[in-house]
Amino acid sequence: MIGLVQRVSEASVTVEANVIGQIGKGILLLLGVEKDDGQAQIDKLVKKISQYRLFSDEQGKMNLNIQQTGGAILVVSQFTLVADTQKGNRPGFSRGASPAIGQQLYLQFVDALKATGIPVQTGEFGADMKVHLINDGPVTFHFQV
Repeated sequence: MIGLVQRVSEASVTVEANVIGQIGKGILLLLGVEKDDGQAQIDKLVKKISQYRLFSDEQGKMNLNIQQTGGAILVVSQFTLVADTQKGNRPGFSRGASPAIGQQLYLQFVDALKATGIPVQTGEFGADMKVHLINDGPVTFHFQV
């Protein structure tokens, strides 16, 4: 499971000209699901993202996590994160979960993240989405569990 985390001032996701998910200050999480992922990877990534200190304290140091700031998380599925780009000029997606499994694990991930008490918004799995964000910093981290 791969998570690309961006600290944002605001973010939204639109499908067919309708905003379906929107947050203010918080995290935009682009989530890629690999074929061997399961509950262990979900638990690890939820723990990492909910506890990772990427927000600034009063001294300007990254010492606060999402829960300490009262921010929200916008989770957007992005299968291209699991692409193999090492050879050739075209990405390979053999590491990715099938659409059915990917969607199931994506929804399990969202439920597990919501269970932490953090406000969570989502995109729509498999849809053609337009993602708008204002990256704060910019601050971006890549997690692979």
